[in-house]
Amino acid sequence: MATHSTPHFHNQPGVPQVRIGSKEFMCIGALPPFDHPHIFIDMGDETEAICPYCSTLYVFDPTLHGGSVPPECAYEPEPASEPA
Repeated sequence: MATHSTPHFHNQPGVPQVRIGSKEFMCIGALPPFDHPHIFIDMGDETEAICPYCSTLYVFDPTLHGGSVPPECAYEPEPASEPA
């Protein structure tokens, strides 16, 4: 089964901003089961974006190379189990 290549981020800690190392990403709001619909955000030429669901401010930081600050805001979903 293929895994997603678009980074996913959340703001479970409730920080004022999340610095991320990607301009194209998915915001999930909080950790499941309290997440909102997973939405794709593309910053384009901008360096900041606000999620329309949870109002998290994401700030692009190219030194993070796909990661985030705080690091716990990067989300890696559990791999789906294969049907028996």
